[in-house]
Amino acid sequence: MSVPRLALRRGGRGSNPSQPELRHCDARSFQVVERYGYLWLAERDTPLSAMPDMGDEGYVFGGAFSTHFAAPLHVSLDNFSEDEHTPYVHTRLGWDDPNAGRVEFEARNLEDRTEVHYRAPQRPAPIMTVLGVRDGDFFQNDWVTRFDPVRSQYTIRWVAPDGSPRPFITRANIFFVPETARTTRLHVFSFLRTEQPLLRPLLPVAARAAMALTWWEVRDDARFITTVADTPYSHKGMRLDRFDAPLVHQRRLLERIYYGAGPKMTGAVVPLTREAPGG
Repeated sequence: MSVPRLALRRGGRGSNPSQPELRHCDARSFQVVERYGYLWLAERDTPLSAMPDMGDEGYVFGGAFSTHFAAPLHVSLDNFSEDEHTPYVHTRLGWDDPNAGRVEFEARNLEDRTEVHYRAPQRPAPIMTVLGVRDGDFFQNDWVTRFDPVRSQYTIRWVAPDGSPRPFITRANIFFVPETARTTRLHVFSFLRTEQPLLRPLLPVAARAAMALTWWEVRDDARFITTVADTPYSHKGMRLDRFDAPLVHQRRLLERIYYGAGPKMTGAVVPLTREAPGG
């Protein structure tokens, strides 16, 4: 007895050649785009403009990596949504403990995202000279967190004490993908740009150095995250300060946009897991 064979055309539309009258042979289909060494999966009718295009504004792609966080999604996101742990977890980017009182902080809680700005004295770190950073410079981190899917974009630049900009600006895009109820997979994409034309030929090499720096910083977070992995989902009863305002708002956006407790999310674009050096 022969088994009828189903033919699937582009778009998931199916037919059975031996039984042309057979209906309802279609299968749900998706579209896949390859960018930055990853495959990006989206609904079939998602416009290509919705696919990640993180290399705009003159940024050069330095590399990407995937890493495992032994903590739930909300804890992993909290870790990347406040900088108070910077002096104690990190040793390169950002400020040290003696300068914690000089941190400038601004936050905006919007309908679909949070925006955060930090500015503080850059801690002494010899490796930062690779990016043209000098002792006495100021570290400035501006980031935006969105929830369709959960992702944050961090733009870091440095300025000299007289206010003049240092040559390079780094950008890291981090996608937070829950694996289980207690683990999260981070996919990180690193970029670099310069506003000095004479340095642009050096961007491909400098972008790789910036990617290595990003990997070290995320590795520090991955090691630290296990100590706070049991943080409750609710902030009720916690002692929060002004630096934690984005965390509270992000819980609401996580529930409404990502988990779908509010208006239905459509057209989400997610990265398929990719293993890379440092993951």
